[in-house]
Amino acid sequence: MSAVAEQRAGSVGSVGSVVEQLRERIRALQAAPRRYLAVLRTGMEAVDALLPSGGFPMGQAVELCGEAASGRTSLALRAVAAAHREQRLCAWVDGPRELYPPAASALGVDLERLLIVRPKAPEQRVWAAVQLARSGAFACVVLDLTRGVGATGRIPRVALAEARKLADAAERGGGLLLVLTSPESPADGVMRLRTEARDGEGWSVEVVRSRQGGTGARAELPWSVLYPDLGLEDGGRVLDVAETAADATPDFLREQGSALRNGCGILGQRPGRDAPMPSLREGLDSAGVAL
Repeated sequence: MSAVAEQRAGSVGSVGSVVEQLRERIRALQAAPRRYLAVLRTGMEAVDALLPSGGFPMGQAVELCGEAASGRTSLALRAVAAAHREQRLCAWVDGPRELYPPAASALGVDLERLLIVRPKAPEQRVWAAVQLARSGAFACVVLDLTRGVGATGRIPRVALAEARKLADAAERGGGLLLVLTSPESPADGVMRLRTEARDGEGWSVEVVRSRQGGTGARAELPWSVLYPDLGLEDGGRVLDVAETAADATPDFLREQGSALRNGCGILGQRPGRDAPMPSLREGLDSAGVAL
């Protein structure tokens, strides 16, 4: 056997060992005592009451559509945290590659039970979510499609055929599949919730599309419900800009190097270029040259 063949065999063997270790880890976690789950409740009564089953339904695909900073990602993290409280596994297909684990942990997510998948190609994100949801190993699979540019130069949109694949995978696997989208590229054919920020005062959730009823139901909540650890009083505002004097300058701002020149040049090395030049007329007058 050549050296190249031996190297390939060794790499295949290492990949196989990693896969086997992951399988053993999943078996051990799934062997823990747990109860049957029909829904995933976020713990926010106003949000859970919007859904016909009193929470996110298991075995279905649900779209969370909203602008950036509208609470869509945090709402998905609350659903993942609910699954973790039931000792279940979850997966997160991180298309934008922006999931921040410390922030997820602050919302109750158990990072030991969360598999983060970051496909290299945008076209692989839906495929990865379908495989994860269909496996049945994960109680909640999140597919983040809020950002990322495809081959056409636009944010990829979940077509009706792909939405059917996602819904079918969730039904076969028995878990919840959350699809995070932006208003510019919504998904087709699945239940849709829309999240909106209300000028820093709070956020809202509205059922835009649902075959089980409840379309048009809306809940408006303060930010403190979504982020209880912030310690906001009476609902509070996430951003409170205080009025400051007009001449107040933050300490971390520093003037540019060109503003620090005082006629001696940078480090005193360019006096001829940075120092003010004398008037040409004065020089000619002193030399007795008439103009």
